[in-house]
Amino acid sequence: RALALYDCHDPAARDPLVNFVDAELAQTRRHEGRRLVTVERQLGVHVNMPAPAGHLLGVAGDPVDDSHLAHPCPVVTVPLNTEERPRAMADETLIHDPNGGLPRLREIMRALRDPDTGCPWDIEQTFASIAPYTIEEAYEVADAIEREAWDELKGELGDLLFQSVFHAQMAAEAGLFDLDAVADTMSDKMVARHPHVFGSESREKSADQQTQDWEAIKAAERAKKAQTGALDGVAVGLPALLRAHKLQKRAARVGFDWPDAGDVLDKITEEACELTEARETLGPEEIEEEFGDLMFVMANLARHLGVEPEAALRRANAKFTRRFAHIEAALGAAGKRPEDSTLAEMDALWDAAKAKEKQADNT
Repeated sequence: RALALYDCHDPAARDPLVNFVDAELAQTRRHEGRRLVTVERQLGVHVNMPAPAGHLLGVAGDPVDDSHLAHPCPVVTVPLNTEERPRAMADETLIHDPNGGLPRLREIMRALRDPDTGCPWDIEQTFASIAPYTIEEAYEVADAIEREAWDELKGELGDLLFQSVFHAQMAAEAGLFDLDAVADTMSDKMVARHPHVFGSESREKSADQQTQDWEAIKAAERAKKAQTGALDGVAVGLPALLRAHKLQKRAARVGFDWPDAGDVLDKITEEACELTEARETLGPEEIEEEFGDLMFVMANLARHLGVEPEAALRRANAKFTRRFAHIEAALGAAGKRPEDSTLAEMDALWDAAKAKEKQADNT
């Protein structure tokens, strides 16, 4: 489209103020040449000046009155293409402000994604390529919390926040939404899901009742998204164990569940027997299927026992890591390495580590 410019003053009477309808352009005055240079710099395009009588001959353009009496009003032809607009220079002061907070982080992200001056790696990233890093950063937050590494948690939360800023910047570039819209969406959701805090509902509810209300509100939100199935909306990208837990929780709400944990334990025995049979008589695909069935039932047992399966497995991993580190340290003190030792030696050291932990728990 052509750039809309107009001159609201009489050019014969005084130097005019050139009013740029496009709000992103500065309003320059008093000298035609300076005005044109300003337009050229702001748009990143050449400014063509037809002959003074060009506008009388129907030359397409946007008039800019200079108010000089020596010649008629020329025509400035400014081919405006939004893709040709140079991006604003990075705010170096904000970028290097140690107390810049979230605006500083957003400016850094914008600069990193600048197609002319940004980082090549950041520029070529997409939602899909960044998603694995987002998941990884979330796990590192959980890891810091699990280890009670509070000095590390700030940095890990920052890494996770940066992922949100990264995704929002890419979305803004695509004309989808920006970080403010993300924050507003989350704020609206929290207000809607807490009517007992931000609305007129009573706060005199038990935690169980509030949980039921929460689930009812989320069910209504899913209905608005045409997610009518009981399992709709359980993210496919969740870790498999966590997704199994959520799927069975949803199914239980509509009555598809074993009455108690004893029935689940019986099912685990059944699935273990089927896995043993598959191992002895069937191929790799069948073994994998039976192993998956056993894991799925184990996730259900966790739900019946009130155990978070991901948390339980993380703690088991941490326990294994501690005890194996004890084995390595003990062997190292004897001038040996695990690969130079027998299984019996390492198993004895494992038992010693286990006994030491239990003794510490009892003191």
